[in-house]
Amino acid sequence: MEAPPYSAAAVDVVRLPGGRRERDQVAVEEPLEIRIGGNPVAVTMRTPGHDEELALGFCISEGLRPTAAQLPADLAANTVDVEAPEFDLTRLQRSFYTSSSCGVCGKGALEAVAVEAERVESQLRLPLELVVQLPDRLREAQAAFAATGGLHATGLFTADGELLCAREDVGRHNAFDKVIGWAFGAGRLPLSGDVLCVSGRLSFELVQKAAVAGSPVLVAVGAPSSLAVSLAQDRGITLCGFVRGGSANVYTEAWRIEH
Repeated sequence: MEAPPYSAAAVDVVRLPGGRRERDQVAVEEPLEIRIGGNPVAVTMRTPGHDEELALGFCISEGLRPTAAQLPADLAANTVDVEAPEFDLTRLQRSFYTSSSCGVCGKGALEAVAVEAERVESQLRLPLELVVQLPDRLREAQAAFAATGGLHATGLFTADGELLCAREDVGRHNAFDKVIGWAFGAGRLPLSGDVLCVSGRLSFELVQKAAVAGSPVLVAVGAPSSLAVSLAQDRGITLCGFVRGGSANVYTEAWRIEH
């Protein structure tokens, strides 16, 4: 696979030692303004591509109940307009500005981070043999990472291990939102019978997004944070970290992983 042209850009680089001057590929990072009814409500630094999915996923994760997303009527660059009839602009009390490194940074109050989501009651069970294969299957779909080494990825899998959707982005939370946005458009929410897999570590915010989407199992190559484990336990999500080399650490709801 080749990386989409909008996801990678050519730059000059000096290779040391030796001092060779070459052209290299780096991940593209640009701002995206998310509007609701024409009113700006958020700016996120993202890798272009699947912007409507990103805007939908972001709004779903924030509890804004979107119904659709499209390019704005004024065709402004790096902008998506979301339809969310229940959204009350007068109640917006915080900035949704997010960076590619930390989706929580810049929000007006820590209390505003917690989005209400019902406890996941799915009875889904998965064999360990399947779970440990998911990061490699996701890696095979990461064309932009192969070209740049600079993007995170999220994949949505069926209980049989079929990859339904994979998205890449400089922000791990953006890649996650793109997948949630895709699932919304495909009519798969809540994800009670599906599995989410991420290429990096497990943060509080990613567990929060999984809870909002109703996914019972969240798999990662990297480590979870203490708050991610606490939230997963509270929302009934099976959290699998350090999934590599045929093994996994299951931090919560281990009964879903059969071994």
